[in-house]
Formats: sequence, structure tokens, C-alpha cells
Amino acid sequence: MTTVARLILQDFRSYEALDLTIGGQIVALVGENGAGKTNLLEALSLFAPGRGLRRADLSEMARQGGPGSFAVSIALAEDGARLGIGLGSESDGRRARLARIDGVQVGSALAFSDYLRVVWLTPDLDGLFRGAAGDRRRFLDRLVLAVDPGHATRSNALERALRSRNRILEETPHEVSWLDAIEREIAELGVAVAAARAETVGRLATIIAANGDDASPFPRAALGLEGEIDRLVAGLPALDAEDRYRDLLRQGRQRDRAAGRTLVGPQASDLLVRHAAKDIPAEQGSTGEQKALLIGLVLAHARLVRSMSGLPPLVLLDEVAAHLDPRRRAALYAELAELGSQVWMTGADPALFTDLPAGAQCFTVTSGQVEPID
Repeated sequence: MTTVARLILQDFRSYEALDLTIGGQIVALVGENGAGKTNLLEALSLFAPGRGLRRADLSEMARQGGPGSFAVSIALAEDGARLGIGLGSESDGRRARLARIDGVQVGSALAFSDYLRVVWLTPDLDGLFRGAAGDRRRFLDRLVLAVDPGHATRSNALERALRSRNRILEETPHEVSWLDAIEREIAELGVAVAAARAETVGRLATIIAANGDDASPFPRAALGLEGEIDRLVAGLPALDAEDRYRDLLRQGRQRDRAAGRTLVGPQASDLLVRHAAKDIPAEQGSTGEQKALLIGLVLAHARLVRSMSGLPPLVLLDEVAAHLDPRRRAALYAELAELGSQVWMTGADPALFTDLPAGAQCFTVTSGQVEPID
């Protein structure tokens, strides 16, 4: 099991300084709203590729009234590896992004993937199934990223290429050779991104089928992908899909120029989720059913991460138990105990955690302070 044995913060969010020793498989953080519980989860989420569970810029994470820099470091229990990330001191008007492993600077948080993987669930995701397709794409890409850290590099490159194409279409649409070149790059990257999503969805569906139970408080989700690029990837070999996508881009230049954006590609895909037992779209379920579906998806994803990477992921659950009935809350704690991962949970009401399994570790969080609860 990949566990955090120590968490150290310096000038991060509401914490001027914190040095926290951890010994439990399940860690519960209890405190009033605004006390700084989610800040601790966010600090841990920075050790995954991307921008953390709040999707904030690093500059926003520096403590107000502090020096403008911050540092977050953890020590892992298994091999004692020390991982650190933060924002450095100002130089030439800029602050350097820092990432270190055992004191040695590395290029980015991607390097942490050899030591730990991180998955999370926050209240911001409660409206996922009823929300915009873009929210579901971001959620899906986070699932992919936990099992395939290279997905971030491909996705970022695709975004840059799409911006370049949009700019050429707007400013110099007669530059056909430039458009041909950038569309060739978009086709290669787009098919790779769509294929990674499809593989993750397929593997996740297999995990859900293997562990699902229609009587479970966390119903099985049936997953699918919707979009032109997804149909190409599902029905054609990769090279043929690239050729067809490139044709679609060429044929759509005038339309895309008028729209000011590229209308076909992974940036227009959607993740489809259904309540399998009831055979209804997830968004048609009750609020409680949607929350239970989402929890079931995250638990299945944690199992997928472990099976594919060999690393039981660090699981961060922000206010996840607050709106669960007692039956589902007990079932969640039982699932977490069997998951084989270290789990960090937050909650405002201490009563939510009275039924945690043996070995759980509880802390009370107040402004800038974290103290153990016996």
C-alpha cells in the first residue's frame, strides 16, 4: 500500500507551517467549514499531474500575508521517498515551479507517478451527470491520467495545436500548407487522446462488471463515449482513423473559421453514464443515486489504477459522507477498508466518522492547526 507517513506544509493556503505524522490507512479530518480541511487534500493532490483538485494556479496556493512562495512535501512509508512540490522565491519578476524527489529537482509532477498515484472526489463533482459535457471530459481525462500519466502531455499538445489551427483559420486561411501540417499533427494527437480515453473506459467497465452487484448501495455504472472522433477510433485502425479525421478537418475549415473553433475532435466528446440496474441515464436518477453512482465510479477507478500501475492510489474524499444515509455510509467505510489504499476524508460533523474501521486515524482541524483525536 502506498501511504503518506508525513505531510509538511510551509506557507500553503491557510497554513503557515505544519508537520503532520500519519499512521493510519484511513485518515479523517474533522472541522468546521473554512477550517482548512480541503487545503490538506489539495496539497496531497498536487502530487498528481495537473493542477490539483481545485484546478488552481500555484500562485493562488501561497498563503495570504506570506512571502508569495510555498512548499509541500510528503514522506512515503514504504520506501521513505521524499517528494516535494511548490512555488519558489521570486527571481526576475517570476517564481519558479519546483518539484523534487529526495532533494533532487525533477521536471514536473509527472515524475511522481513512479512513486504514487492519486484519485479524488470533491463536492464540485456532485452535479457531474447533469452538468456540461466539458465537465465530464475533464473528469474522464483525470481518470485516464491516473493510469496513463503521458495523457497530460498529449492532451496539452493537442490543445496547443487546436489553438494554432484556429489562429491560422482566422488570420491567414489561405496558408494551405500550414493548415495541412497542423491538421496532420491534430489528427495524430486527437486519435491518441481518444484512444487513451476509450481504453480507460473499456478497462473501467471490465472492473465494474467484475466487482459490481445490483444489490450494492453503490450501483453499477454503464459507460460509453459519444463523439465523431470516438466513433472513428472505435471503428477503424489508428492510421485509418487519423486519415479520416484529417479529411474531416480539411472539409470543415470554412465552418470552423466561422465558428471560431474546431468543432470535431476529442474536445467535443462526451462521457455517457447510465444507471445499469435501472437502465436509465445517470442524470435521471435521484440526487442520492447520482452521488452513489459517482462514489462507485471512483472506487472502481481506484481498483483500476492499482491493477494497471501496481500502486494502490492515494484516495482523497472531500465531504463524501455528509449526504449519505447510514446504510450507504457504513457500506462506504467497508469498501474503503478493503480497497487497499490510504484514504483521506473530510467532514464537518465528528459523528460521521464514529463507525470508521479499526486503525483509522482522526484529526481535528482548526485555522492553521491540526491535532489528533484519541
